[in-house]
Amino acid sequence: MDTEVLTRAERAVPASDDPLWWRSAVIYQVYVRSFADGNGDGTGDLAGVRARLGYLKDLGVDAIWFNPWYPSPMADGGYDVQDYRDIDPRFGTLEEAELLIQDALALGIRTIIDVVPNHISDQHPWFQAALAAGPGSPERERFWFHPGKGENGDEIPTHWVSSFQGETWTRTTNPDGTPGEWYLHMFTPEQPDLNWNHPDVRREHEDILRFWFDRGVAGVRIDSAALLIKDPDLPEVGEKQGPGQHPTEDRDELHDVYRAWRAIADSYPGTRVLVGEIWVPDIVRFTNYLRPDEMHTAFNFDFLARPWGAASFRESIEQTLAAHAPVGAPSTWVLSNHDVTRPVTRYGREDTAFAFLKKRFGVPTDPELGLHRARAAALLVAALPGSLYIYQGDELGLPEVEDLPRELIQDPMHYRSGGIDPGRDGCRVPLPWSGDAAPFGFSPGRARTWLPQPEAWRTLTVQAQAADPGSTLNLYRRLLHLRRQLPELGDGPLEWWDALPSGAASAPDVLAFRRGERFACLVNTGDASVPLPPDASVLLSSTPLDESGRLPGNAAAWLRMDAAASRSTDSTPRITTTEPPASRG
Repeated sequence: MDTEVLTRAERAVPASDDPLWWRSAVIYQVYVRSFADGNGDGTGDLAGVRARLGYLKDLGVDAIWFNPWYPSPMADGGYDVQDYRDIDPRFGTLEEAELLIQDALALGIRTIIDVVPNHISDQHPWFQAALAAGPGSPERERFWFHPGKGENGDEIPTHWVSSFQGETWTRTTNPDGTPGEWYLHMFTPEQPDLNWNHPDVRREHEDILRFWFDRGVAGVRIDSAALLIKDPDLPEVGEKQGPGQHPTEDRDELHDVYRAWRAIADSYPGTRVLVGEIWVPDIVRFTNYLRPDEMHTAFNFDFLARPWGAASFRESIEQTLAAHAPVGAPSTWVLSNHDVTRPVTRYGREDTAFAFLKKRFGVPTDPELGLHRARAAALLVAALPGSLYIYQGDELGLPEVEDLPRELIQDPMHYRSGGIDPGRDGCRVPLPWSGDAAPFGFSPGRARTWLPQPEAWRTLTVQAQAADPGSTLNLYRRLLHLRRQLPELGDGPLEWWDALPSGAASAPDVLAFRRGERFACLVNTGDASVPLPPDASVLLSSTPLDESGRLPGNAAAWLRMDAAASRSTDSTPRITTTEPPASRG
């Protein structure tokens, strides 16, 4: 390993740093194409991010998670990786990435990068070599090439269903023009799946981890982490029964992969974290990935997918904390990401739950109600035990952009659904920073952004919201700074408060809990206002209290309790381990 690189890695994350930083961290997700444009071509880049690091410092985040920034044909927004050891020229250079990591760390902000181990781009040298080498070659053993079924091999090898809908096998063409073997892709045809039973695949990804850890990154987010291993017998779904027997998901062999990755992460100074994207409905199977010698944390999508309501949220919180407790891992809390309908839009709908297969054009939403609920949800998740993820733009109260011109939509989910699914581009529209017209300070000059920004976003820019004390941006700034200052928040226990002295918690629409003796969070998911407990002062509320000092519907408050009154109340907490106008952002 290069001495200069070793020195840089040690300097980037010194061993004296808090080794448990990740258990309570606030992590901000940067979708590079849409964060900020430094060179004026309408596409976000690393220069744009470096210029806006002060904004993230003022917001109060501990780390940045970057979506894939590697060279890519962009068949799936960068998740079709062509080279894991470089930066896409549209975003900048490897040297700029190294400088960005250092610049951020100088402000106290760590960097987490995205690793995409399930598949690569069909333009990756490995796959191009496999196509050229032909059937039976060693190059093809790194992938899932297979003869078709039927007399002439015209039938697909399996009927596994793609995460993007449609078939999961594409047939190749032999050099003489005749139909060849089929190859597996659980996503788009441009994303061939790797064969994780092959030692080359495992060695390559272990080297990729070392490459980026050497450059000072503090962790990796592992895309589609439960999908890597496939059953080599290629059974159809359901032919083999029992946990770990699904042919493409959550197979037991995966844990050996992540134990090896954890050993690499632990060999570096400081704590280099592994964060899994794990869509596993069985909560016990989910937390198996978080045992002490595997991943540090994983995204908790259960809460994100839940419908609005106290009972729904409480059930998710209780199940999540209870499942994490035996493995000693902190929970993560997230309201959205680059794949999910933004909360302002989602929470304004009649069906407030989230499911990919339910996404459709033309679903009505109430943006005023959605904004109130999204602000309340921000206070709720920021008060829960564990770490917090914020997707860029949620701190501005941005809605989903649902009227993108069809011809500008790039997301393959839209096209593979036959145009029924609007896709995910609506949450990927470039951020508005300043000014009264597009590109709203996203790009210097008047460059046309890669996706168009709505005219209505002139009231939602960072500049406009920074000047408005009641804006969603200033709400986020206050809650993140309070979260850092208050010792009760972050990692630690939670106590449900089932009998507030005011009787508010007895209402079915109220969620109330304590963090320590003097901090409480009260969330009113109903429409009617509720009283606050006596002897409580409001630290922060998502919506101003009404004239009688009650908490309005679809609002949340952080409370500071009087210590003496708190001890004398007859309420018995149950312990579970482990002011804006409606139209304004």
